[in-house]
Amino acid sequence: MTALDRDNQPLEGERLQRHIERALALTEVPRSRDLQIAYQIIKRYFRPEVRGIERIPQRPCLFVGNHSLFALDGMVVVSILQQQYGRFLRPLGDKFLFTHPQMEQALLARGAAMGHPEVCSALMAHGRDLLVFPGGAHEAVKPNRLRYQLQWKERFGFIRMAAQYGYTIMPFGIVGPDEFYDHLIESEALPDSLPGRLLRRVGLLTEDTRSDALPPLAIGALGTALPKPQRCYLGFGRPVDLAAYARRKPGKAQQRKIRDEVAGEIEEQLQALLLLREQQRSENSLLRRILTL
Repeated sequence: MTALDRDNQPLEGERLQRHIERALALTEVPRSRDLQIAYQIIKRYFRPEVRGIERIPQRPCLFVGNHSLFALDGMVVVSILQQQYGRFLRPLGDKFLFTHPQMEQALLARGAAMGHPEVCSALMAHGRDLLVFPGGAHEAVKPNRLRYQLQWKERFGFIRMAAQYGYTIMPFGIVGPDEFYDHLIESEALPDSLPGRLLRRVGLLTEDTRSDALPPLAIGALGTALPKPQRCYLGFGRPVDLAAYARRKPGKAQQRKIRDEVAGEIEEQLQALLLLREQQRSENSLLRRILTL
């Protein structure tokens, strides 16, 4: 996922407009068999528990939360809310995910769209539920010591967009995905490591590689690429209604105040969910405990 005010280089107008039209054409929750299967796998493998669902208003919202390694949290959140609660979230992804036509088509068919201000504006103008992780790729590859900590830097694009359309921001926290994988080598140490030098030799790591998008060398369940079956806990905070700003742009101080309020709601959920997980840890099966070591 991506921040809305990041790396907004001009895109070829016709291609961007075509992307917007295709994103708007999808108006209902996709009912494809593969999405149904993915939901069943997520439900059984991660056993997600949802708290605060009653706080979500019926009106269109911009869902904002913490990001985890490899952006697998987006998969969990979208699947649960779409398939279980009927909320058609449109995740906004980093532009590099949409550079290949076939990948772009696959993502659009599943409800995702490019995290570009014009795309976001069009979707908000049509009253769609959106999902964004302001930390973007930087937060999705953060080192293990920073798990469950927001890495938003000075990004306010999502606040400005929500205010412009008088949207409600729906803060949420998710616990579990940050521990799907162990970090063998952190991303910041990878370029100078032996695997990093090998990646340079074969051309997979170059001087043009975005340092903020470089993932750690990670390993999953039983030394495989599969994520560990960590239970997922999803909690929704108090909505932040920006209807009052629909006709006036908030100043920088107001933007920071709103952003701090959203971040505070997310951090409150994370703390509550981490505590809940500890209280329920004994309920996990022996197999789940072994696979999540």
